[in-house]
Amino acid sequence: MTMTEQTKALDLGDELLIDAEDMPPEAPPTASMSPLARLLLGISLVLIAFNLRPLFSSASALLPEIRTELGLSAAGASLLTTVPVACLGLFSPLAPRLAGRLGAERTLLAAVALLALGTALRGFHSVPLLFLGTALAGACIAIGNVLLPGLVKRDFPDKAALMTGFYTMALCAGAAGAAGLTLPLETAMGGSLGAALAVWAIPAAVVGLIWLPQALGNRAKPAKTSFRVEGLWRDKLAWQVTLFMGLQSALAYCVFGWLVPILRDRGIDGVTAGAIVSLSVMVQAASCIVSPQIAVRGKDQRVVHVALAAIAVIGLLGLLFAPLWTVWPFAVLQGIGQGGLVAVALTAVVLRSPDQHVAAHLSGMAQFVGYTLAAIAPLLVGLIRDWTGSFAATSIVFVAFGLGAAINGWGAGRALHVDVKTIQNAA
Repeated sequence: MTMTEQTKALDLGDELLIDAEDMPPEAPPTASMSPLARLLLGISLVLIAFNLRPLFSSASALLPEIRTELGLSAAGASLLTTVPVACLGLFSPLAPRLAGRLGAERTLLAAVALLALGTALRGFHSVPLLFLGTALAGACIAIGNVLLPGLVKRDFPDKAALMTGFYTMALCAGAAGAAGLTLPLETAMGGSLGAALAVWAIPAAVVGLIWLPQALGNRAKPAKTSFRVEGLWRDKLAWQVTLFMGLQSALAYCVFGWLVPILRDRGIDGVTAGAIVSLSVMVQAASCIVSPQIAVRGKDQRVVHVALAAIAVIGLLGLLFAPLWTVWPFAVLQGIGQGGLVAVALTAVVLRSPDQHVAAHLSGMAQFVGYTLAAIAPLLVGLIRDWTGSFAATSIVFVAFGLGAAINGWGAGRALHVDVKTIQNAA
């Protein structure tokens, strides 16, 4: 694959999650929109992206308080960090089907509304409602993860790269904001654990109201074009891309779920620990934008994949064991590695696909298997902490997942295409 082909493939990456089979091309005439209406549409999509990550980092910031106030066991705390990640894999396949029946805008509106409801349910002083709300919100985030890139590509074809950068940064901003602000919000609200968890329903509800006119105003009928991809699940390269996606996601959700408790366990106060994680996640946003541009300049991406996996693991190990005065630079290092891994894993889906239809199916495979695999990581971290009484032994998990990501990233970084066939079904 030449550099020109790689660059073209990267441009295709903005639509890697949805194709003509998987998301109905309702194609509203955005070109005829006024600049103000188009601006509002773009802002709405970015604000929706902002709400797709606070669920993870807000619970992480208050995990010790959740265990104390609700009497949650170590296994229960581990399960709490695992449930939403598992939902990302389990519910992602539903998004294209729902969009085909209801339309992408209405499906996204329902997801945002139920996300606000699920987040609010966490505010009740009840373990069952905490888990129910977390699972409901996780399922809605899975829907949003799948639909957003396709909407950006469809409605902003001339600004797809710019809009993708904005909503990727919004994802990171949502995670960083929840990591850094949840504990101070709990203090400001009189030490109310429930209020601090439920408050993140407010921005989701607000953006739902903003999105309402767009969702109800689109009357276009979904068009149906069906494609079949054969041989994907038997292809070695497809599995390398999938495992690369899953293993780097495992590292990412260890950070979202456990980094604040790890830092607090080392003696850092909760507010500072949240700020450190917030910094790391914001650095991820910058790395998400820069890393793919570097990756596509070489003849392949093998070295970049391995280097980023190594940087991410070194950053995590530093946060675990290095002197406390070094945690800030290690947080930056971890953010560079982790953000870069997320971006190049998504890019690998596109670069290894010969066309947009294969890219959509490969992305679906990578998300379903990858997020299901990633759900194991937070659970393992919690169980090891419970068994050993310390987070030190979790370094084995970080190294194992990082090594697996590097090995599969080396394979996924080769300048090849998956060996599959794309067949268009008769109408």
